Order: sequence, then structure tokens, then C-alpha cells
Amino acid sequence: MVTKKPLAKTPAKVAPVKRRTPKPKAEQTINVSVAAPASAPKPEAPKTDAIGRITDLIKWVDNPFKLFTVILLAFLAFAGYFAWDSRQVILHAITTQDKMPQLAKQENLLAPARSLMKDVEGLVVLVHKANLATNSRTTVLALNFDGSREKTMEGTITSLFNASSDRNSAMVAMLNGEILCEEFKPSSKVGEWGVKQGVNFMCRGSIPPDMGKFAGYIAIGFKDKPEDIAALKTRINLAATDMSED
Repeated sequence: MVTKKPLAKTPAKVAPVKRRTPKPKAEQTINVSVAAPASAPKPEAPKTDAIGRITDLIKWVDNPFKLFTVILLAFLAFAGYFAWDSRQVILHAITTQDKMPQLAKQENLLAPARSLMKDVEGLVVLVHKANLATNSRTTVLALNFDGSREKTMEGTITSLFNASSDRNSAMVAMLNGEILCEEFKPSSKVGEWGVKQGVNFMCRGSIPPDMGKFAGYIAIGFKDKPEDIAALKTRINLAATDMSED
């Protein structure tokens, strides 16, 4: 009896193992920001100079006249309207106030004012007495178109320089011996009265008409702008000369 030997099992095939080559890792870039050194605080500007100037100004203002001068110049600087050169004209007029010619008496103002009204056919004529030391004006004469006096306006006191650029420019012009003619915008009770009379255009001239001499001024109003402004200014100067007393 023949014994059969068991057949040897064929070994199982094993798939070859693939070895993976490790991939090189990407280089990591680390950004390191270096903070800039903190800038040193800027030293504050010394305030001693400004404080010293203010102190000196306060010491200099030792009377009402100097106080008014400082206030007036400060107002002009704040308004920004006038050329800086005008300060000399204003200061000269203030400091020579005692030597200024005087306005003629009211009864002596009537004839030249009425004559001017008739010649140029104005609607109103106003004569103001000026006091630069107190920045005030007093209306001493107010005439209607027919030459009659408007006594309710006479005696009215208002400021010479105020917030009105039109009046301020006229003031500087008159201190320089000029006559300013322009469209009229009221800035006072007297001006409002003039508008009610129909005034849309006005000319203002110094009494007397000489540069640097300012006892007051004359203002004449019109409904419309006159055609011959040059002739009108000449006539106003003639009237202004008759309204002053040397």
C-alpha cells in the first residue's frame, strides 16, 4: 500500500513593499519685525515769550486812551478787512484829536447842507460829529429831501467803527482825505431811517476834506447812483470845507 505524500503548499506571493522617500519639508520663513525705537517726545515750545509779551502789553495799558487803542487795533485785525498800513492813519488821527479842526455849530451847518442837497438832488443829508478817542459819532444834523430837519435822528450816538465792512472802509477812506461812494447797506438806526427814505446809494466825506483832519463827516444819500461821481465828490468837498471851523 503506497502512502501518498501531501503536496507542499506553494508559498503565497507577497507584493513588494514600496518604500516611500520622505519629501523634504518646505522651509518655513519666520518674519521677525523689529519695532522702531520710540521717537523721543518733542519738547514743547517755550511759552515764556508769549506770556512775557502779554504781561508787557498789560503793563503798557495804564489809561483808557491806550485801552481803546488796543481794542480798536485788535478789532481791525480780527475783521481782517483793512490793510495793515491803515493803522498809522488811525493812530495819527487819535493822537492828534486835540489839534483837530472843530465842526461848525448846528445853525452854521444848515445853509451848506441844504445847498448841497439842492445842487445834487439827494434824498437825505447827514452830518456826524466824530470822537475817535471813544470810537463814537453823534448825528448833529439830519435833513429830509425837502430840506426839513429830521429831529428824531439828531443826537443819536453810534460807533464809528463797527461790524459793517462798508462803514469801516468808508472811515479809512475819509481819514485818508477821500470820499467813498457806494451802494448803501444800513448798520445803525440812522442808516435804517435813510433806507426808509429810499436811499440805495451813499457818498461820505470828511469834514474838513483834508487828509488827517477829521472833525466829523457828511453823508448824502441817493435813490440811484449819480452819473457824474467826480463832480459830486467836488461838490461834497466844497460843502465839507464850509462845515468846519479851524
